[in-house]
Amino acid sequence: MAMALEEFVSQFKKLKVAVLIPTYNNEQTLAGVIRDVQEYSDDIIVVNDGSTDSTADLLKKFQRISLVSYAVNRGKGYALRKGFQRALDLGYDYVISIDSDGQHYAEDLPKFLSAVQVHPSAIIMGVRNMEQAGVPGKSSFGHKFSNFWFWVETGIKMNDTQSGYRLYPIRLLSGTTFITRKFEFEIEVMVRSVWNGVDMAEVPIKVFYASKEDRVSHFRPFQDFTRITILNTVFVIVAVLYIKPRDFLIGKKKGKSWSSLKKQLFHPNDSHFIKALSVGFGVFMGIVPIWGFQLIVAIGLAFAFRLNKALVIIAANISIPPMIPVILFLSHLTGALWMGDRARFISFHDPITLEMVGNNSVQYVLGAITFAIIAGSLSGTFTYLGLKIFKQPKV
Repeated sequence: MAMALEEFVSQFKKLKVAVLIPTYNNEQTLAGVIRDVQEYSDDIIVVNDGSTDSTADLLKKFQRISLVSYAVNRGKGYALRKGFQRALDLGYDYVISIDSDGQHYAEDLPKFLSAVQVHPSAIIMGVRNMEQAGVPGKSSFGHKFSNFWFWVETGIKMNDTQSGYRLYPIRLLSGTTFITRKFEFEIEVMVRSVWNGVDMAEVPIKVFYASKEDRVSHFRPFQDFTRITILNTVFVIVAVLYIKPRDFLIGKKKGKSWSSLKKQLFHPNDSHFIKALSVGFGVFMGIVPIWGFQLIVAIGLAFAFRLNKALVIIAANISIPPMIPVILFLSHLTGALWMGDRARFISFHDPITLEMVGNNSVQYVLGAITFAIIAGSLSGTFTYLGLKIFKQPKV
């Protein structure tokens, strides 16, 4: 076994792979993670992301690591980006990120070494078994939710887009300027890398979830989920309005990715009624006055009612920024039907602002709901008729 471990250490150096451990206030588990990794590699980079516990003193005990440290916590994404830069400066081509909370097993590191030799230009994801006992309910839901968003944005189906145990081809990523700094970075780096032509691959890994009492997590459900949702919303819009048309027009698309998305859009198992209902429901959700939560609610209900999720999301993007003034105006105008003598009218040539709508909130809300129902019904009806009249594309 000792010889095998020595071979692993040599292989890390030969392939120019470093292990990257970002950490923030994980004093209870960090030392154990580093020791486990040292059984397989001497090429270790630790990023101390402004820890306020005993992490700084603990790291002084490890002489064979490259340490990046700064005083103020900036977020996991920022820590990963700093780790990438240190690895590039040291001459590495790849890093394998592993969380410092003890969830991941160092014994899975050789799987990444084997995979990178087969997929040298890919981000390689460690796929967890989310069906095992002890997996928190919110993690299981978030896992499925994230996988779905990634597929919509890229056309590629992955089994675990939330795993923090992954290999990054940092030389290929070095030309991209990333903008996010917290947990959502792990989504940004995947989506934008795929858009830039980087491949994706997977290896199975084991995962350990401590008991609820002992579990340490820095993920803030409301704040971080909101940030991730906003990022995914932006990515969906960019994918629909730019990436897919770009790939189609200039011939840089990957047939498998585009085919996968097209197959879902025109899913042969979905009836015309389901597809039309999906479009109509998406338009309804894009107009209904729950700004900021439209896509979250739309996707959740699409799952619940077994609608075509891709069609729902695309249709819900009727509320993209250029359309917002039009939607606000028509909603306010429709609301006049309910207000009688109290109705107020505005000119479309006047600035349409949320403040203006707020001053006429009752008329707007009633009108928005009514307009959403009308627009959704018409969209669904025309979609149904169109599917009946025109032959569906072959997929």
